[in-house]
Amino acid sequence: MNTFSDTRVAYVIFKKEISSFFGTLTGYIVISIFLIANSLFLWVFPGEYNVLDSGYANLDTLFFMAPWIFLFLVPAVTMRLFADEKRTGTIELLYTRPISDLQIIVAKYAAGIVLVIFSLIPSLLFFITVGLLGDTVWNIDTGAFWGSFIGLFFLAAVYVAVGVFASSVTDSQIIAFLTSMIVSFFLFVGFEAVSNLELWGKFAPNVENLGINSHYKSISRGVLDTRDIIYFIAVSLIFIFSAKAVLERKI
Repeated sequence: MNTFSDTRVAYVIFKKEISSFFGTLTGYIVISIFLIANSLFLWVFPGEYNVLDSGYANLDTLFFMAPWIFLFLVPAVTMRLFADEKRTGTIELLYTRPISDLQIIVAKYAAGIVLVIFSLIPSLLFFITVGLLGDTVWNIDTGAFWGSFIGLFFLAAVYVAVGVFASSVTDSQIIAFLTSMIVSFFLFVGFEAVSNLELWGKFAPNVENLGINSHYKSISRGVLDTRDIIYFIAVSLIFIFSAKAVLERKI
């Protein structure tokens, strides 16, 4: 089978997943929840997270809350990618297509990434609004914003990879959702919490660096360190190839 034909089949799968997101209410609900939840914390709920109450022209609240919101939304989106195919029996049809398991996974993963991008793009309105609200217009740390924005994308990309893997191991969407959420939660803050145990001694920073939050905070400072980018790509690949190993067993 030639490369062009493989790519075409992969694109058909990718397009099918995109259509399932935006051909129904799923995609619109995810984007709406993400924007509404962040808007409430930024502008409505009183307290330290409210931009108007804090008196500072920054979007720290957005980049603090968004990883937690994605922690629920991404698993909700990815839970059906393979679990539903297994439940309905259509997974067998995928196996008969002239395409590798890895290409199927990448096609579905790419569809999840697209939905994340569509969720993030409207949040640029927050950046514009806060920039215009300052006593001095555009008195906002643009470097920190774009660093955090890129970091949030990479963080969500890892969540999607975890979700794809979780969906590949079961035919239950609920189990896939819970597995994805628990694993993503541990990757986000678990290693950081474990690193605080005294038993690690001088190795505590190394343990903390195994988690997402350490690298997310690093990028959020506005400096794109290749080590952070490599970390996010590597973790995503680990779960993508883990999903491949599961599918190769044809469960």
